Amino acid sequence: MAAVETVRGPVELDRLGTTLMHEHVFVLTADVMQNYGQHWWDEDERVADAVAKLGKLKAAGVDTIVDPTVVGLGRYIPRVQRVNADVDINIIAATGLYTFDHIPHFFHYRGPDTLLGGPELMTEMFVGDIREGISGTSVKAAFLKCVVEEAGLTPDQTRVQTAICETHQETGVPITVHTNAAHQTGRLALDFYAKHNVDLTKVVVGHAGDSNDTGYLKWIMDQGASIGCDRFGLDMYNPTADRIATIVALCAQGYADRIVLGHDAACYMDFFSGEASQQMLKAAAPNWHYRHISNDVLPALREQGVAEDQIHTMLVDNPRRYFTAAG
Repeated sequence: MAAVETVRGPVELDRLGTTLMHEHVFVLTADVMQNYGQHWWDEDERVADAVAKLGKLKAAGVDTIVDPTVVGLGRYIPRVQRVNADVDINIIAATGLYTFDHIPHFFHYRGPDTLLGGPELMTEMFVGDIREGISGTSVKAAFLKCVVEEAGLTPDQTRVQTAICETHQETGVPITVHTNAAHQTGRLALDFYAKHNVDLTKVVVGHAGDSNDTGYLKWIMDQGASIGCDRFGLDMYNPTADRIATIVALCAQGYADRIVLGHDAACYMDFFSGEASQQMLKAAAPNWHYRHISNDVLPALREQGVAEDQIHTMLVDNPRRYFTAAG
């Protein structure tokens, strides 16, 4: 039986169940945390809180989350393993690099067309995470995460995307790319991937659901890729009612098989570190949490005519297909 790697080991694809395709466990700024975290971070408290939040998500009927936390977002798999040991939910880990423009200096002087030359370190690292495991653990990455933001394909960003394509070609794992819907950077990403022999059916254009431009969204899906309607609760980017109306319209036009859902939420994100910031975040985005889709979005989709089999397609069939090996 075909399987996908998770934090707790391989899971048969047919057992992934209801899947949210873009959720973080923790998003952290590692060097800030190491130097100043004593003001807002307690490891045991944060782990217990994550166990509780993910436990409630499981109780709401979600079986799997796909976690695109990579280098640049504070990925630390041993901490996620500790959480997952105490909560019965599948967590799928990623490899890749999160940057809007410039790559870290760690990569700047080494690799193709650099001062010291040599092979592409990013490709080596990404392939190693997939085939050998992440950071000395047994946890293997099952997909690639990267970014094409407003700045577009800058020289550094092009280097990241080239490494992403090389890794996809070598391993076959799928790609989720953070994009800027207002600037329609999904077009840049898919054009680049098509030129670099990426299987576009294995690409999710993340945050496409921030847009209600159905022409843009259908263009993405007509290339074979899927759109990530994956920021439910972040109404400052696109109000929930508008997000829902767009999905309803696309489902009515036969596109349910290329839509995946999520919140882009986290148990804890240190962009909002400290109790005061956490409370301000809750006031500004009260529905930005793991259960908004289960509690609010799915009932609204049903009320507006989205069929049960279409909901199953978006939450179960599409994620399973994304992780199914080609051929």
